[in-house]
Amino acid sequence: MRAEQTTARRRRAVPWVFLALWIGVIALAGPFASKFEDAQQDRVVDYLPASADSTQVAEIQDRLPGGEATELVLVYHRDGGLTAADRETAAAQVAEIGQAHKLTSAPRAVPAGDGTTLMYPVASTEPGQDEKARDALVDDVREAARSEGGLSVDVGGSGALDTDAGKVYDSLGGPLLYTTAGVVALLLILIYRSPFLWLVPLAVAGVADYLAMGVAYGLHEGFGTSVTGQSGGVMTILVFGAGTDYALLIVARYREELRRIERPYDAMVAALKGCGPAVLASSGTVAAGLLCLLAADLNSSRGMGPLGTVGVLCALAAMLTLLPALLILLGRRVFWPLVPAFGSLPKQRRSLFSMMGSSAGRRPLTVLAGGAVLLGALALGTLNLPGALKQEDSFTKTPDSVAAMETLAKAYPERGAQPITVMTPDDRAAATLADIEGTKGVDSAEKGRTAKGWTEISVIAASAPESAGETATIKALRANLDGSYVGGSSAQQLDLKDTNERDRLIIVPLVLAAVLLILVALLRSLVAPLMLLAAVVAVWGASLGIAGLVFEPLFGFEGTDPGLGLLSFVFLVALGVDYGIFLMHRMREESLAGAEPGDAALTALRTTGGVIASAGLVLAATFAVLTNMPLVALVELGFVIAIGVLLDTFLVRTYLVTSASVALGRKVWWPGSLSRPAAAEGPAPEHEPQRVSAS
Repeated sequence: MRAEQTTARRRRAVPWVFLALWIGVIALAGPFASKFEDAQQDRVVDYLPASADSTQVAEIQDRLPGGEATELVLVYHRDGGLTAADRETAAAQVAEIGQAHKLTSAPRAVPAGDGTTLMYPVASTEPGQDEKARDALVDDVREAARSEGGLSVDVGGSGALDTDAGKVYDSLGGPLLYTTAGVVALLLILIYRSPFLWLVPLAVAGVADYLAMGVAYGLHEGFGTSVTGQSGGVMTILVFGAGTDYALLIVARYREELRRIERPYDAMVAALKGCGPAVLASSGTVAAGLLCLLAADLNSSRGMGPLGTVGVLCALAAMLTLLPALLILLGRRVFWPLVPAFGSLPKQRRSLFSMMGSSAGRRPLTVLAGGAVLLGALALGTLNLPGALKQEDSFTKTPDSVAAMETLAKAYPERGAQPITVMTPDDRAAATLADIEGTKGVDSAEKGRTAKGWTEISVIAASAPESAGETATIKALRANLDGSYVGGSSAQQLDLKDTNERDRLIIVPLVLAAVLLILVALLRSLVAPLMLLAAVVAVWGASLGIAGLVFEPLFGFEGTDPGLGLLSFVFLVALGVDYGIFLMHRMREESLAGAEPGDAALTALRTTGGVIASAGLVLAATFAVLTNMPLVALVELGFVIAIGVLLDTFLVRTYLVTSASVALGRKVWWPGSLSRPAAAEGPAPEHEPQRVSAS
């Protein structure tokens, strides 16, 4: 009796111990989490490939006196044509700016051929790499360049574009977090139909997000991990999306165990034993897939890997420890009004997933063929994806900098409006300048600063920014200039595109291999993991195909973010396999209990279909939050992943994976022991409620 009392006391103490531990962890993480936003850097160099020419230019400029130059273009425009007074106003305003700030050279007016527009390229080294100083300079120039009496003035150039993008990223944190939490809360209320239960996983996800910010800041300070607005936002999405998925699975299994086990503590232990391996494997696939991004040359992608992994692992730790502790302490009453009474049976009703399973079970090959044709047809939409996204097209709303670039594109259709920067050793400056002037596509070039062994040369192309002509000029300069680096805004966009293509060739096989190894270890099979991977790759192709059908015709996007293909692949493969794990792990449990392969597949779908659907809706909704953000790259990423998750949840997992499992029978577990016919046995005993005596 005394031993039973001691055991009971220990059981009662365990949840309190975990709760106390988490209070301590959050107290320790607090000072770091509060500094997370300060660690976010959204300079161009934080997104550029580490080895690219344009990155070398930016780093060399940073070492020169005054640091990297902030390049702006003041655009004066009047529809009916500029007047003499307009030109005097423009000259006076530019002179005022020159007196207030240290410019690299005296601004020179460049009139448009049609007489409607006048541009003044302006550059200053005052800000260097200091984002706040750069933003202050841009704001100061915009205040000095005032529109007057029908004369419009816009400030563009790479510096202004960077400032506008930085302000957008700075504004993401709060709205993104609140919107994500609100969407998750609404879905949990609908799923649980309880006034209290939804608060528990939501609160735990919030705690996990706070911890993730603290750990991410520690990685930034300790290891120099790049933290951008994009990676920080995706980390929050992953914490709430993946964390809520794990919570849904755990709570569903806990509710199931409460009907046959009296004590909440024992029911939770049984639930974690049942679904714990699937949750661990699920988080492992996401973490492994994201860590493959460390092989990326692109700084933003490489930094997103560790931050995404931190988010997933913090969510996992919270959902496996803090969530169970809170649920045990709250007892059965947390499920009110749908309390799972001990010894009760759930209402038997023919669910949607039972009907879907029945149709898949009757004609598995027909369902497989139909699904494959549908996904293949959707994937053809990728042929309609727009080209690479230009810098001025990267906003969903038109800021001042983009308006300036649009005016320049119309007024100077055959001339570059932003410089290409060449950094060359100073002992070769004269020869390099001559080579530049002799390069096809160059309109003009002039030497700038010379210091620390390098000379800066500003080149204006004869073609519009980011056009095919300017791209050809940049490539020609890089081919002709030995020992020099070619950078600038357009060169950066070109390097982003080229490096994303290189990263995709390296990282895609790494992700597939890492996920495959985890699936093989969990499922003890080769066929089932390969089937799941083929399914998620098909979903990825179909999702990009749908994007190709709507991005330009429906959303009006002028281009596709160069990183969309790689990032969407990593997330859809890693996250999509989650649902396959939930389904196949339950199928394996049923098979081990003696069920025939077809029955095991249909039982797994019937018992996990609702949880998978709920998890898929939550995850899709959290990524869909990104479609409300003001940056095209985030909208595109959120749309593709949300569509992919929905396809995976309601088509691939429910119909195609179940149909394939029924069609393959025991072969789905080859070469494991389950692939061999079982010896004849009596029927497996049904689970009976287990009463544990109260102490």
